[in-house]
Amino acid sequence: MQIHVVQPGESVFGIAQAYQSSVQDIVDANQLPVPEQLVVGQSLIIPIVGRFYWIQPGDSLYSIGQRYGIDWQTLAQVNQLDVNQPLQVGLRLYIPPRPKRTAEVNAYIEPRGDTVSPALLEEARAVAPYLTYLAPFSYEARRDGTLVPQPLTGIPEIAQQTDVALMMVVTNLEEGQFSAELGRDILQSEAVQDLLLDNVLAEARRVGFSDIHFDFEFLRPEDRTAYNNFLRKAATRIRAEGLLISSALAPKTRADQPGPWYEAHDYRTHGEIVDFVVIMTYEWGYSGGPPMAVSPIGPVEEVLQYALTEIPASKIMMGQNLYGYDWTLPFVAGGEYARAVSPQQAIELARTYNVPIQYDFTAQAPHFDYVDEQGREHKVWFEDARSIQAKFDLMNRLELRGISYWKLGLSFPQNWLLIAENFNVVKR
Repeated sequence: MQIHVVQPGESVFGIAQAYQSSVQDIVDANQLPVPEQLVVGQSLIIPIVGRFYWIQPGDSLYSIGQRYGIDWQTLAQVNQLDVNQPLQVGLRLYIPPRPKRTAEVNAYIEPRGDTVSPALLEEARAVAPYLTYLAPFSYEARRDGTLVPQPLTGIPEIAQQTDVALMMVVTNLEEGQFSAELGRDILQSEAVQDLLLDNVLAEARRVGFSDIHFDFEFLRPEDRTAYNNFLRKAATRIRAEGLLISSALAPKTRADQPGPWYEAHDYRTHGEIVDFVVIMTYEWGYSGGPPMAVSPIGPVEEVLQYALTEIPASKIMMGQNLYGYDWTLPFVAGGEYARAVSPQQAIELARTYNVPIQYDFTAQAPHFDYVDEQGREHKVWFEDARSIQAKFDLMNRLELRGISYWKLGLSFPQNWLLIAENFNVVKR
């Protein structure tokens, strides 16, 4: 599979010819709404087996092989090249597909209101072949140990039909916000914890959840030990039922990182207790902050490198956003929030306003600027095939367990094709 970046004057027809693909295959793979209007700088997935590379000045078979993880002699043999002859600049080489790693893939799904929308169910069904887990978000724990029910209509049936494990997400959300006080009331009472676990396990049996996932955030620093002890108790009871236990962790770079989102999350202890963790490596660029990449590759790797000093790679799932943000400029702290956009919506914005897409190679993320009908300037950061492939390369290099997406409902068709290209997805 090839990633192609659209250049000025290019058409889908010409791109298809260059890669021995078809217009329809490229349109379908990228879900192009207006194929005759490509955006300069837009990345396209070319659905071919392997990929092509055009030789540049200074290239050698060895350097090309190093770049794509293939032995240089194999590269010469596949392309019927005489290793004693110099490479011709501009010559097209065929690069065979690389062997795939196994990986687990999770996606959170967040129903709104009293039911699950047909559109959300349709997307869940479409991406289920690429998932190990599907995680309805969320069961909210109450102060008395009961659970706030959530709509699941159609989700268990999709999971069963597509061999996807259901993840039961339990949170300390209250009135739409993570609550330190709610966390305190649960973690400081053994009786409340016991009742909460009774209710969690009863619901897990009723629905057929395979993993119990605790996402307790914004806890008081003094509840760190109590949270660890609660997870120990939970793990004993959950494993007795033959289920997995996992937890969500804020993106830390050191054990004593200050701040209400970080201090109660003990990486080492979670790594010892649970079967795996989801590290929320996103939201550097967020709706209430200044414009920047949502998950820039450098800070993401910094968090993961720290995590690897505390938790085995086989227990780490990297968090990944399925969205970007559209900021109205100038940014004013406490002012207008940025609007969340899917990768498909971002490309449509660039097409509508006829602006090219740029790519920040340091952050490994695409972005662009536009001016709306009211004359207001905007900055958009989002994800594309290049940025997600950079994350997959990082996952492979660090040999992580897998990846966890927040959240379904934001269209990014390229992501799922690249999942299939890079990994053999574990099914439980």
